Amino acid sequence: MSYKHLTYEQRVQIHTYLKAGYTIKQIASQLGVHRTTISREIKRNSGNRGYRFKQAQSLYVKRRAGSAKRIRFTADIQVLVSYLLRQDWSPAQISGWLRKYHIGFVSHETIYQFIIWDQKQGGDLYTHLRQGHRKRRRRLKQRDRRGRIPNRISIDERPSIVDTKERIGDWEIDTIIGKNHQGVLLTAVERKSKFTIIRALPNREAKLVAQTLIAMLTPYKSLVWTITSDNGKEFSQHEKIAKELKAKFYFAHPYCSWERGLNENTNGLIRQYFPKKISLLDVTDEQVENVQYKLNHRPRKLLDFETPYQIFFNSLCALGT
Repeated sequence: MSYKHLTYEQRVQIHTYLKAGYTIKQIASQLGVHRTTISREIKRNSGNRGYRFKQAQSLYVKRRAGSAKRIRFTADIQVLVSYLLRQDWSPAQISGWLRKYHIGFVSHETIYQFIIWDQKQGGDLYTHLRQGHRKRRRRLKQRDRRGRIPNRISIDERPSIVDTKERIGDWEIDTIIGKNHQGVLLTAVERKSKFTIIRALPNREAKLVAQTLIAMLTPYKSLVWTITSDNGKEFSQHEKIAKELKAKFYFAHPYCSWERGLNENTNGLIRQYFPKKISLLDVTDEQVENVQYKLNHRPRKLLDFETPYQIFFNSLCALGT
């Protein structure tokens, strides 16, 4: 039996039968509908004074007017989904973004089925899905053999507001190394907005890393409050970086990557484009900028399906810079 919405006349009848003391089962029998239809109608449309037919009809009309029109997975929507997949958006990101901006209501499962269908037809959409995360081996407690960085300030002294991610301006930084230690990517990620900046370097020499990081963040200097890194010697010029950017520089505990979890996760996303098996010496600035653009312009569930670019630059504009 197909479901039909109750009419105004039926709501008048429900009101009349309730006043007469009829049970939900008896009312359903009189109207020729299932008892759960009557039960749901009374529950959803009753007010402080009980069920009244005019109020019930008004509430029904408001819900119908306020509900977004459901759009099927049409050919036009499929074209858009295909385009977004090729921009390396995940099915969940696409589904959430389409819903947020009332473009269509397509579940991520429907998109996965579409990808499977496309693959069977010889398509390549499946190649844009994320790869599984690498398995982390358990680290044994061991002495840090990389040496101590002079005048380092521990993450223990970092303001607690950084952990809450309530403000824009707290950054995590790291380096990604190419095959056989050939080439480096220097990455910086803002904690609240997830806005990411990437630069390619020939090596991890501390002076070069410091100069590059300062150049990366100077355009956004008004939104640089803290910087957190691991204990790599490439960040040994942290005092110069902090002075130039007028920011506080903190170091996570050795072998505690979760203290920079956002940066670790972002590096994993970047590895989708620059896997471990390739040298990074041949990576061009154009390739790096393309990956940076993709990461900053695709919606994130944690951001209510807005993009890192939107969140970060809205804050920058609010400062008038």
